Amino acid sequence: MRCGRRIWEIDLLRATAIILMIIFHTVVDLNKFVGIDIDYLSGFWYWEGKASALTFIFLSGISSGFSKNNVRRGVKVIAYGMAITLITYILYKEQYVRFGILHLLGISMILFPLLKKMNNMLLFISAAVIALVAIPLKNTLANTSLLLPLGVMYREFATLDYYPLSPYLSMFILGIIAYKMYYYKKHSLFKFGYENKYITAISKNSLAIYLIHQPVIIATIFLIGGRITQF
Repeated sequence: MRCGRRIWEIDLLRATAIILMIIFHTVVDLNKFVGIDIDYLSGFWYWEGKASALTFIFLSGISSGFSKNNVRRGVKVIAYGMAITLITYILYKEQYVRFGILHLLGISMILFPLLKKMNNMLLFISAAVIALVAIPLKNTLANTSLLLPLGVMYREFATLDYYPLSPYLSMFILGIIAYKMYYYKKHSLFKFGYENKYITAISKNSLAIYLIHQPVIIATIFLIGGRITQF
């Protein structure tokens, strides 16, 4: 069953991922700008942030099956990613975003027409290989930043956001498999429907929310930062 023209469970999962992302980035910004001692690099907050990102990447793989022109979408998303690269280079030169989640999603969307032609078994094997290759790549250092998209870092590399093709393209591929197996008919897997205008609005505007949420969070923190004494 579909609510209108949308698949309600995808909207719900995407809205949930966006909310988790906003919470995670709020925690990060409170640490960076207010000095609140919150460990977001391990433990609960680390995995809360990862759950958000992985869910969003997976859903992007599914949603690409509904798009009429993924190459155009991919180019658009990469353009937004490059804008974030420029802005973060100006503001945080030592940690600017070289290859963040938008760069990953843009390239993944461009690859979608080729990936979709592969059978599901080959897609699953590809996803597994891409994920496993990340293990040795993580311990490999290069003398150039050109290999960052593949998951090969260089010494003293630091960034605000890093989602290389290995391992994260594997989640996008799993989304493609889910589309080909379950969502190719473009309707819900459930016999009941659930409609919520707020969830739908968050899901439909997820990219816009992603682009503006950090400036809003940071501005809010600076406006009330002097009143924050503890988390």
